[in-house]
Amino acid sequence: MTLERLAATIAARKGADPETSWTAKLLAKGPEKCAEKFGEEAVEAIIEAVKGDRARLTSEAADVLYHLLVMLAARDVTLDDVLAELDRREGTSGIAEKAGR
Repeated sequence: MTLERLAATIAARKGADPETSWTAKLLAKGPEKCAEKFGEEAVEAIIEAVKGDRARLTSEAADVLYHLLVMLAARDVTLDDVLAELDRREGTSGIAEKAGR
């Protein structure tokens, strides 16, 4: 799966030289900067969703997914952790799940 390969690449770049890897550069700046970048990309995706530009939204959504995985890696949360949480929630009403938080 593409997301699994991307997550593995991001994990492998944790120790890479920030001068040769954008991912390593982001991770070297710390979790807060990774979260900030994720937020910026999410806002850009929202703007494209509102505009209705399908191609730009697709591109921004890819950026959001990448930056989400980088942010998670910065806090040592894996894609498998997130997928396990989604599996745990499967079959549960969204309304019931939110009420149980």
